[in-house]
Formats: sequence, structure tokens, C-alpha cells
Amino acid sequence: MLDPCILDTFNALYAAALDSAEPTPTAMNLATVDARGRPRSRIVLLKSFDADGFCFYTNYASDKGTEIAANDAVSLCIHWPTLGAGGGTQIRIEGHAERLSGAASDAYFATRPRGSQLGAWASLQSQTLDSRETFDTRYARYEAEFAGSDVPRPPHWGGYRVMPDRVEFWYGANFRLHERVCWERTDGQWNARLLYP
Repeated sequence: MLDPCILDTFNALYAAALDSAEPTPTAMNLATVDARGRPRSRIVLLKSFDADGFCFYTNYASDKGTEIAANDAVSLCIHWPTLGAGGGTQIRIEGHAERLSGAASDAYFATRPRGSQLGAWASLQSQTLDSRETFDTRYARYEAEFAGSDVPRPPHWGGYRVMPDRVEFWYGANFRLHERVCWERTDGQWNARLLYP
């Protein structure tokens, strides 16, 4: 579990980002490692967080899903360039990812727009697509299949929670005199230290 100070700090920054001019305040970079040991990153959306970690949703059969299945060590990076001075505010999170329960994934999936629900069925995420028409045909197939009924969550789609063991808060300042506060968990205890900018 996160130290309450970490969670309080994140809560305050996240609330400020939601109230700011940030165009996508929930965007975060997710980095995984592929079978060759090469780092891979992409943007996902933060959908919830609490003392247990930070949650996002995806296709389990996507590149990110298969990479997490093989190596659950991941990192997240959130950057809010308009929050604060001298480059904004950045939060780096390192830890391990685990799948959320089916019930939690069902509950979130039910809140998604219907078009996004159908897209989760139609997309073979990360696989080669021969033409856009093929995807449109798949989408139309599921649109017809679920016409007049709720769209259930596909079995290959759901959430992950990133459980941190390292969290760094980076506060930009003029002349690159940034403030960096690093929290690390060792033997179940969280400890903070300052880092040079």
C-alpha cells in the first residue's frame, strides 16, 4: 500500500491537474519490456487510483497485455506541463502490474460509451490489419450482434493495477533547479529522499 503522504500528494496534484488547462490530465505513459528485453511505451489513461495503486484498462491480448503477462514490472510517467513553473510537474511510478478482478473490469466497462464497448469487441488490438474496411466490417458485426441489448465485457479486455514500489514527484523550476522527491519501499516501509535535479 502507498504511504498516506504519497497518496495525499498525488491526490492534490491530480485535483489541480483536473482543474487546470491540461488537455488530457489522465494521460500517462506506460512502459513495459518485450521478450527481447526492449522497453516499449505508449499512452494509456488513468481511470482510478487508491492506496493500492493506479488503474488502467486495455485488451489483454494487446502488446502491452502480453508483455505484462511475461514480465509484470512496469513504469508509469505522468506529465502535467502547465502545472507549476519551469516545465510543469511530473510523476514517475515504478512497480508491478496485476489484473483487476472480473467484477471491477465489468463495472468499469459498463460505464464506457457504447461505441467504445463495441470497439473492444471489434479490435484485435496490436495485430496486423489488412484494411480499414476489415475493421469496419468487424465493428458492424458486433453492432448487429448486440443490437437492442447491453454490450457485455469481452473476456479478452479488462483492467490492471500498477502497485508501486517507487514514486518520484518532480516539480519543475526555472533554470532547471527542479525539486525531486523520491519515495521507495523497502521491506514494506516507505522512505523519502531528495534527488539532485
